[in-house]
Amino acid sequence: MTLDRQSGVFCHVASLPGPQGIGSLGAPARRFVDFLARADQSLWQFCPIGPTTVDYGNSPYSALSAVAGNPLFVDLADLRERGWLERVEGEPFDDECVEYERVTDHVETHLRRAHDGFEERATAVERKAFTTFRESNDWLDDYALFRALKRDHDSAAWTEWPRGERDRDPDALGAARGRLSGEIAFREFCQFCFDQQWSALRSYATQHDVSLVGDVPIYVAGDSADVWANRDVFQLDEEGQPTAVAGVPDAPDEVFSAQRWGMPLFDWEALERTGFAWWRSRLERLFAQCDIVRIDHFRGLERYWAIPADESDPNVGEWRDVPSEAFFDALSREFGDLSARAFAEDIGHPTDAVDDLRTRYGLASLKLLPFVDWCEEDHPHKPHRYTADTVAYTSTHDSETARGAYESLSDEQRACFEAYFDGPVAAETVHETCIEAVWGSEANLALAQIQDVLGRGNEARFNVPGTTAGNWAWRVREEQLTDAAAGWLAEATRDANR
Repeated sequence: MTLDRQSGVFCHVASLPGPQGIGSLGAPARRFVDFLARADQSLWQFCPIGPTTVDYGNSPYSALSAVAGNPLFVDLADLRERGWLERVEGEPFDDECVEYERVTDHVETHLRRAHDGFEERATAVERKAFTTFRESNDWLDDYALFRALKRDHDSAAWTEWPRGERDRDPDALGAARGRLSGEIAFREFCQFCFDQQWSALRSYATQHDVSLVGDVPIYVAGDSADVWANRDVFQLDEEGQPTAVAGVPDAPDEVFSAQRWGMPLFDWEALERTGFAWWRSRLERLFAQCDIVRIDHFRGLERYWAIPADESDPNVGEWRDVPSEAFFDALSREFGDLSARAFAEDIGHPTDAVDDLRTRYGLASLKLLPFVDWCEEDHPHKPHRYTADTVAYTSTHDSETARGAYESLSDEQRACFEAYFDGPVAAETVHETCIEAVWGSEANLALAQIQDVLGRGNEARFNVPGTTAGNWAWRVREEQLTDAAAGWLAEATRDANR
């Protein structure tokens, strides 16, 4: 592993404070970078940044595209400053929770006005930049057409579209491009705005010595532009339905219970015949946006669990092989040493083969404090067990917060927790104890959720796996990002030599 000893904060873009009801890529994101710089942090991690929808629970892990950006993150004030919007209508949004339906209506209404303004008032330089963007991103045509067709069909899944459009008949798609040209142009414009603002944000972060840490889920949503446009690399039947779906059985280490995620599975033989072109294109886009990426569900790149599509029990399925060595060799040829640019989320279903694959390509392993059995002396998630090739978290988006995990401990586990830290621990300060332990460990990368920096409990939890209501919505308030919080974290970072 060649990732240097660093620390940072995990905060999804949606959780940032700001006036449009959801985090955005303009001033709100820059202010968060400023907070990280004051706190002496060098990493900002976030969930996948693709386009979400209320139809799929607003989950960034069920995005409509693996490469497009989320238009809800486009900063409207920036569009006004560029002269494409005459004004931004103010609305009183909840500052602690994203109201996704209201936010979607608000942002999309303004983006449509901005598109009209761009068509009327854009300079020659701006029009040239838009043209260059369209010509440089070969995924854009399929994505924009997909979004236009979904709107035309009242958000129906692509498998429910008329056969010609579902099966990408050239004549049907040609007719759709003519009929929906205005909507296609709008969707392209949204991605252009996202791309320009993301590039500016990354430059700002670099100027403040903050690296961006992205997330690459292995699986993509079945109702996505990726699957619709690339059916040959997924396990689908003639009507586009998956023949088997993704998930995991009960884990022998009891970290996770069985889950049926429902995404279509890759046809790895077909992918290998193309030199894994779809994956290389996907990662090329992500590496252009981020400095480091987390590979979600790394276990599924060694062997994957296949659940029959008509089976509801996630424990009914089979493990199938992946041409993992050929896959990672292809990525290494394309992108160079992966150990400096990626790490593995390898929690759950540990095997020697998975660990061998990870170490062969120099990828760091992930450890998570809420998963510790505090009464097991040498539990692998305890901080004293971390080695340099580890990325350690006080908590993450799918877990309880550090304080929430402490407050959920049984009396026996709490006694063992306090014995591990040599004395009583108060709920009000347990987040500091956890951060100091993770920061002081041998792990080269140490990260805390922003909820942990602020000492929040499970009322601020971001996602509960296996549930659909209330997730992905928590927001941090501007007044919580104080100099005092930044100062304490900076001191802890210096004490840990990070």
